[in-house]
Amino acid sequence: MTNKEIKALISLLDDAEIRPQIEGRIHELGESVIPFLEESWEESLDPEQQQRLEELIHDLQFAGLKERLRVWRDSGGENLLEGMWLINKYQYPDADLQALNRAIEQLRYEAWTLMSAEMGPIDQVRALNHVLFKVHRFAANTQNFHAPANSMLHLVLETRRGNPLTLCVIYLLVAQRLKLPVYGVNLPNLFILTYKPEEEQHQPFYINCYNRGLILTRTDIEHYVAQLNLPANDIFFEPCSHLDIVRRALRNLSVSFEKMQEPEKAAEVSMLLAILTGEETPAPSSEEGEPDEE
Repeated sequence: MTNKEIKALISLLDDAEIRPQIEGRIHELGESVIPFLEESWEESLDPEQQQRLEELIHDLQFAGLKERLRVWRDSGGENLLEGMWLINKYQYPDADLQALNRAIEQLRYEAWTLMSAEMGPIDQVRALNHVLFKVHRFAANTQNFHAPANSMLHLVLETRRGNPLTLCVIYLLVAQRLKLPVYGVNLPNLFILTYKPEEEQHQPFYINCYNRGLILTRTDIEHYVAQLNLPANDIFFEPCSHLDIVRRALRNLSVSFEKMQEPEKAAEVSMLLAILTGEETPAPSSEEGEPDEE
């Protein structure tokens, strides 16, 4: 359709009798119509009409996001930064992937300047801890633990405050660019990282980014799991996939919206989660205990 035809189509939304058919046609055209809907919103003086346009814009953006998430899933879900960016786009459709990439790259560069070939694993982690937790002062957002912003990577990079998962994601993205063998670990109620070197002379250890990069041993993890009265499970000690990380981020975000009394947003995030879990319909979110966000 030409621009003129699209504008004419949008103008027909004022007719209540044919509005459903017009909205259906707009949905068929997809996200390319959004700039025209936004222009119509700016020109309108009718609050009800603006509300309808806002809902249409959101529906188109949400449909586009679901499709991008399917593409990311089908590609293997290996690009963690892209997966977290897609979560950003639920609340912030204009979120810039390249801006996220630049922010991570700057942190990588600063950490790289402190690295040397002679460093062992512990010293490498201490150098990375220095950049993230001393220089840039990344820290736990304990005052607003359930805020949805804690799951938005670009906001965590701006505010330096996040939940266990997003702090670990930033740490993980930087570490991987430094070629460090760092991976995510799915603990109950807490997301951590593991440094798992290939060399046999170095033992794996764990990193708690929610506690400023505190280094933990396997025994520490065993004690933590025992305190929760849970049986031992390999997933509490071994690396998880990037797909697992993004799934967990979506669960956190859904719980955040529930805590904020925004059930419609929680339901939509559950739809996004369903795409990554292979479910036809979203399952109700289940809380894993306090704290919910991980």
